[in-house]
Amino acid sequence: MRRLTFLQQIKWYVITSLIMVIFCFPIYWASVNSVKPPLEIFAGSWFPFLQFKPTIHNWMVELGTEEVRKALFNSTLISTVSTIIVLSIGSLAAYGLFRFKFVGVKRQDIVVWFLSLRVMPPVVFIVPFFIMMKTFGLLDTPCALILINVTFTLPFAVIILWETFREIPVAVVEAAYIDGASEWQIFHKIAVPLSSSAMIAVGIICLAFVWNEFLFALTLTYKEAIVMPVLIGGTEHTRGIEFWFVATRTLLAMTVPIVIALSVQRYLVRGLTLGAVKG
Repeated sequence: MRRLTFLQQIKWYVITSLIMVIFCFPIYWASVNSVKPPLEIFAGSWFPFLQFKPTIHNWMVELGTEEVRKALFNSTLISTVSTIIVLSIGSLAAYGLFRFKFVGVKRQDIVVWFLSLRVMPPVVFIVPFFIMMKTFGLLDTPCALILINVTFTLPFAVIILWETFREIPVAVVEAAYIDGASEWQIFHKIAVPLSSSAMIAVGIICLAFVWNEFLFALTLTYKEAIVMPVLIGGTEHTRGIEFWFVATRTLLAMTVPIVIALSVQRYLVRGLTLGAVKG
């Protein structure tokens, strides 16, 4: 492997530092503005304890607001339930693609169909879904967002888990089948345990997709089922944008996914790299 020269190392250090600054600056902006007094927001002060005295007033106000607590609860509920449903149905569908042959249909055609659901722009489905949810009386309910998020997140889970199940040695599956195990037992006791890391990784990514979904949440909710992305986007009043509340809500919205991702970081890395290297 060719070693990098000193100038090349400096170049990559500079590029990496710039990328880190670009990605970390929004977090720093939110962290600083969430502890600023409102009058300091427009004063151009960026360094706590040096240019201004930090305060937790913004956090106390936001956590004490029922609208914020409800949005945080809705986001957690919708993301968690949607992820559980996606993993339950997606793992079964992926296992079916892995194990069974379909008469008159090629397996690759089914995979392409699943991929097509992710390629289609979601904005195309806004009006049909709105009419459907209004007809069934599901507007402004968590159930509507759960159904829609499951619909658009399920293809991703199926494709990734199908690729994961394909890494399971065929000899293991055939040995279990010869020993008298049913397909459900093979799925439940062999396929799922061997693919647990990938399932956790897929679950975290699906949860992030659902947590960050904005378009359908904005269209189908208006009061009771509002989620955090919609609440952040609507932080505007007659006196303008209250940046101190935007920053606080942004950090609140980041808390749950970050905590979950850090708690399963070991499985996340293992699941994403499963099958990347073959001996």
